[in-house]
Amino acid sequence: MWVSNLVALCLLALAASAENKKLSSHASTLADNSANLAFSLYQNMAKTKDTENILISPVVLASSLGMVALGGKSSTASQAKTLLRADKLKDEHLHAGLSELLSEVSDAKTRNTTWMINNRLYGPSSVAFAEDFVKTSKKHYNYDHSKINFRDKRSAVNSINEWAAKSTGGKLPEITKEVVNTDGAMIVNAMFFKPHWDQKFHANMVDNRGFLVTRSFTVAVPMMHRTGLYDFYEDKQNSLYVLDMPLGQKQASMILIMPYHLEPLARLEKLLTKTQVEAWLSKMENRAVAISLPKVSLEVSHNLQKYLAELGLTEAVDKAKADLSNISGKKDLYLSDFFHASALELNTEGNPFDTTIFGTDRLRDPKLFYVDHPFIFLVKDNKTKSILYIGRVVRPNGDKMRDEL
Repeated sequence: MWVSNLVALCLLALAASAENKKLSSHASTLADNSANLAFSLYQNMAKTKDTENILISPVVLASSLGMVALGGKSSTASQAKTLLRADKLKDEHLHAGLSELLSEVSDAKTRNTTWMINNRLYGPSSVAFAEDFVKTSKKHYNYDHSKINFRDKRSAVNSINEWAAKSTGGKLPEITKEVVNTDGAMIVNAMFFKPHWDQKFHANMVDNRGFLVTRSFTVAVPMMHRTGLYDFYEDKQNSLYVLDMPLGQKQASMILIMPYHLEPLARLEKLLTKTQVEAWLSKMENRAVAISLPKVSLEVSHNLQKYLAELGLTEAVDKAKADLSNISGKKDLYLSDFFHASALELNTEGNPFDTTIFGTDRLRDPKLFYVDHPFIFLVKDNKTKSILYIGRVVRPNGDKMRDEL
């Protein structure tokens, strides 16, 4: 009997040790660097996206840049490392650190939130992938590799979209409508993210409301409602609210940043830096908040090629300059497209809510957080301090509401 008890205690100790295991210094640094890169990329994209939704995963973006560094040589590889502020890291520490970070945040066994991450590098029919590159990129970045006839554009588009749909359980039916360049390599990230709230919304407390896209355009969305205790901050100087909604078993949080009233998000986006977000979070207070949040599904696909080039990844995307010879053993490839696609689903599902606070003074005079106009959000991982997502919801799916005036 004592032997079985000893075994049980040892297993518990191992489980606790795994749970409390800290990231290596390299992985922690890369988590921080990937967040800074994502803020820069987001602001770059926001200037041209107008009323479009944005969804970027800093961790997945960083791992893809790590894969570019792995496949590149000389200054082509150096530029990818520079974007990650990892110039001084040895290659083995870069790849091992990014691999560790990606594995940690996407571990479905320990995280009570749905996050499917699928990565594929497409090459033209003529390419011959180097065996060592295929093996290493699969090991560190979970990348699959596929040759495709880009010259048959319709077939290529169908093949790419079918793979993305299948790998996300049908959540991403289309990530691109066309293939422009037929002689390069294409990176595709296909993801599905569905937060599991630490305290669920009541399934019966959902009704149809209007979401104001602009002053002249409103769409109908189902709106979820709940009142509970949340970390909350009102930035009166900048006329905005910040709310922290814990996910899973409080392993991560969705941070919502919303202006007081309907307005273009450009003003807030100019404020948006990692330092500013940390300042807002440091000033939060736990208090009663009455939340109304759209129950929505979004599918967003970005071709990041030109945006990353603007930030410094100029060689990999240039046919004349790219040296991605570690991929095939020859200088016959450049990065013609970089599709970063995500499906996001916000619904009522989560852990049972804390009923002990109902009817108490703790829920008296709740602050209203009514999300009926565009907002910015981040998904922040509490263990690794990394940002899993940064984005904005400007136009959720929904039918245009008729103007009654």
